[in-house]
Amino acid sequence: MNEFTQVGPIEVTLTEDGGTARDKTPRLQRLRMLRDEQGKSYEVGTCIAGRGFKIRHEDIRRLLKATDGKVFTLTTMHLLIEHARIKEYRVR
Repeated sequence: MNEFTQVGPIEVTLTEDGGTARDKTPRLQRLRMLRDEQGKSYEVGTCIAGRGFKIRHEDIRRLLKATDGKVFTLTTMHLLIEHARIKEYRVR
């Protein structure tokens, strides 16, 4: 693995209304579909915050499915590196 190897796109969005949350979900589903169609192995993940997601329960369910559960919040952001392939780039 090197810096040119794709390990996955991570999209970060702050939503203050249901419309932004509603728009984010199809983008991530599309990224997942493109990955699968192209036979790639990168992960699709997202970091979300804001009140928009609190009212879009169905979108949260679809996000969890599209990202294989890799949906992080401000509270769980510290888990991102351990639970995604980007941990392969960690140096210590």
